[in-house]
Amino acid sequence: MTLPWKSHSIDLVAAIESRGFIFGAGIAERMGCAFVPVRKPGKLPFSTISYEYDLEYGTDTLQIHADAVSAGARALIVDDLVATGGTAHAAMNLLKEVGADVVGLSVLIELESLGARRRLEGLELRSVIRYS
Repeated sequence: MTLPWKSHSIDLVAAIESRGFIFGAGIAERMGCAFVPVRKPGKLPFSTISYEYDLEYGTDTLQIHADAVSAGARALIVDDLVATGGTAHAAMNLLKEVGADVVGLSVLIELESLGARRRLEGLELRSVIRYS
């Protein structure tokens, strides 16, 4: 999950709660860059920035620490799985809102038939395992 991004000059890994933390922390350590947790509301201990997004069955919200991302930082989003791409898309929008340059998305598993690549068009998506 790290190798495809080695030449992309990544400044931070933004990992999506909570299984993404398992992969994201290791990737950030191996790349020598910052780790930024992307969490559900109320779980971060400092001032946060929020992004609300639509789901198939309602809405949800993601948050990051207000001081976690510098404008222009090159960010890699990491999660365990991508299905429809809704949460990854929201994380991308949240990071862009605070001025990050989102380089790509790295996941262990991609459920291809659910269309994440269409939703995330323009964002480089790398997955280790793909189910169709």
